[in-house]
Amino acid sequence: MSSAYEIILCTCPDKNTAKKLAHLLITKKLAACVNILPGLLSIYSWEEQIESVQEHLLLIKTNKDNYQAIETLLFKNHPYEVPEIIAVPIERGLPEYLEWIDSCLSPN
Repeated sequence: MSSAYEIILCTCPDKNTAKKLAHLLITKKLAACVNILPGLLSIYSWEEQIESVQEHLLLIKTNKDNYQAIETLLFKNHPYEVPEIIAVPIERGLPEYLEWIDSCLSPN
């Protein structure tokens, strides 16, 4: 059962962008819950420069069937040229919580 679920990670440049994307995902019933973790310091290489920026991280709880729609929505609405969109499978979870995820999502 649990292999059908995943957490999608997506960093955002600010709180307003993070809230906008989270609301879009919930409104469209692509995610059951989106946590916004503020205060991340991201250090990465971009266009041959080392960047260091404060970001907000989205933890998007969904099922694997919604990945492509979520990727499309995030890419279309994200201000970054190449946003971080990474899916991590949920290997185990409380069955009642996983059922709740299903109850919040639109049927495909």
